[in-house]
Amino acid sequence: MLLIIKSHLLNDNVKVLKSEVSKTAYQGVSIAIAAIIIATGAISIFVTGEISLTGIVDAQKHNPGLWVLDSIPFVFGFWGQYSSSIIAYQAGAMIFDQTQELRNKTDDLEKQTNYVTTHDPVTDLPNRTLFYDRVERAIYTAINRNLLLSILLIEIENFKDVYDTLGRNSSDIILKQISTRLHGVCTERDSIAKLDGNVFAILLTALTDNDETERLAQYIQNALEQPFLVERLQISIHSNVGIVHFPEHGEDVDALVQRAGVALEIAQSSHKGYALYDSSLDKHSPKRLTLMSELRRAIERNELELFYQAKVRIDTQKLYGAEALLRWNHPKHGLISPDEFISMAERTRMISQVTPWVLKQAFHNVSAWRKQGIDLKVSVNLSAKDLHDPELPDHITGIAASTGIKPEWIMLEITEGSVMRDPEHALNIINRLHSKGYQFSIDDFGTGYSSLAYLKKMPLTELKIDKSFVFDILSSENDAVIVKATINLAHNLGLQVTAEGVETKEVMEKLSEYGCDIAQGYYLNKPLPVKDFDEWMRTSKY
Repeated sequence: MLLIIKSHLLNDNVKVLKSEVSKTAYQGVSIAIAAIIIATGAISIFVTGEISLTGIVDAQKHNPGLWVLDSIPFVFGFWGQYSSSIIAYQAGAMIFDQTQELRNKTDDLEKQTNYVTTHDPVTDLPNRTLFYDRVERAIYTAINRNLLLSILLIEIENFKDVYDTLGRNSSDIILKQISTRLHGVCTERDSIAKLDGNVFAILLTALTDNDETERLAQYIQNALEQPFLVERLQISIHSNVGIVHFPEHGEDVDALVQRAGVALEIAQSSHKGYALYDSSLDKHSPKRLTLMSELRRAIERNELELFYQAKVRIDTQKLYGAEALLRWNHPKHGLISPDEFISMAERTRMISQVTPWVLKQAFHNVSAWRKQGIDLKVSVNLSAKDLHDPELPDHITGIAASTGIKPEWIMLEITEGSVMRDPEHALNIINRLHSKGYQFSIDDFGTGYSSLAYLKKMPLTELKIDKSFVFDILSSENDAVIVKATINLAHNLGLQVTAEGVETKEVMEKLSEYGCDIAQGYYLNKPLPVKDFDEWMRTSKY
């Protein structure tokens, strides 16, 4: 069929060119005929003295030269037609060949352009555009055939350091080697792509078990752990792998890749180097985005509430104080713990409104209890952003004045991490508040990265052992050693010790053996609203 089309195109071109050439041939024949007429007339004049029919006939009869001249128009016309056909055919073939060559070059350029727009120029792997298209097709197939599929994102964590040290060419060599190793780890049906400068992706289809993805993640980690040889240098790279499953973690390619990115962030802090997506750790989930916009209105609508958990002296079994714990009584999601929105409030600077609300409410409750004759020291948590607010001491002074409380009735709790973000500024705020009479407790001790040098600089009254160490002191020798050592360290620094997470009588007794001062946990009471905590204080044996 293609040959027939080409033949028709060539014939059409020949006809057009031949018609143009024939016009010139006809003009030549006309000129030749005109020349014969002129020559015959001239001979007639020469012989008879005039142009007459008799003179013309005589000229034709008796002049052989005219006979040759008479044949030239016919010869010229025939030869012109023949030559025009040959020239037209050759020209048509030439034009057709050149056109076909241009078309072929255009097709090649289009293919090259399409390849460049869908593939990474360094590794020749599919890029983000092609990978997304393949995932969409795989999702469609998985839905119709009830199949499983997964996406793995592989991030080269230290690639920027490698690039800054070795430059572009050597970094490109490493990327090519990474691509080769990934092909070696994966099967033929898996689709590998390069989404970004240091991020690769793998699409796994036709899975029989989601556990296959974790096994593959382990293989990838093992493959990339081996050093890369570049310019006689052995380069080590550090990779993280994020994993998502369809449809468990998303029903479209955008959601799956976005959540695989969240899994990458989780993997960065995992000792395994890979992690499966966990919605509870997704800072960008729709629920969290909604909460960010609702937090401001929650303060205005009085949806925030303080719960209180008792702190009991272990030696006397008497109530020492209570910790104020913030809760958000959300109309749709119910009670939301501060773990879900405090970090969000710090990022959006809403903490500057949350902290004053907590302080006002806690100071008001302390004032009310003191008026009832209840000698209670209330602990209030300060966030990392609070310790870098130079206006915080003045805010607290104003709130204390309006509620009528004394600084010694309050224990301000801070974490190791909040201090170590900017120790100098944090210590300045702490010392200003301490000079006004407020006491400080270091919360969640042992879970952060505090320096003992800064610990001894802070005007602390109390050290709280994190519940993660207290839970298992009866069954874990290591935890028991840590708790005892922490208690001894605190006492040597002149601090009282509070153990969080006390959930059984046996743990309470063991802490008593270790010399711990104060206990806090579910064994004593769960966090309660103010009214319920009032009732608990009236009925409790403590």
